[in-house]
Amino acid sequence: MARKPRAIPEINAGSMADIAFLLLVFFLVTTTMDTDKGLRVKLPPYPDPNSPPPTSTQNDRNVLEVLVNFNDELLVEKQPLNIEELTNITKEHLQNEGRNPKYSDKSEDAIVSLKNDRGTSYERYLEVYNELMRAYNEVRDEYALKKFNRKFSDLPEKGKSYKEVKDKYPLKISEAEPESYGK
Repeated sequence: MARKPRAIPEINAGSMADIAFLLLVFFLVTTTMDTDKGLRVKLPPYPDPNSPPPTSTQNDRNVLEVLVNFNDELLVEKQPLNIEELTNITKEHLQNEGRNPKYSDKSEDAIVSLKNDRGTSYERYLEVYNELMRAYNEVRDEYALKKFNRKFSDLPEKGKSYKEVKDKYPLKISEAEPESYGK
């Protein structure tokens, strides 16, 4: 007896799209996305390409120059410096109030100019930036403790005392490429 060839049964694919959609929704709902973490820095507004860059009328003594070269060497006011000393020098610059002619006239006018060579490692940049931020935080804390008997971080952000401390020691860190780059 000869067998009749059997027809191959077809797979019902009508619900495959539904299953794929449900799996996609499941993975979207249960997966967490990593958010980029970095430095919280307020960037300046994008400059108008048709207008010349603004010129600074800042007194030279109000600007503390911090340079990190391509060898990750730290220079402050063109003098080599250990990273451990950067916080104290920055604090002295911010709190000078005109006493030392090397540093700022007033705390409100003090600027820290951070310049990095393109060869500077990211780790060294972060070390230097952290030391500068530490100096600002310590100066603000000292002033707030003296004036309000509380640390700056403990003051209410919407309060007058918080604004007074920020006005006394505004965060002014200017970042730019060194002048010698590209010459």
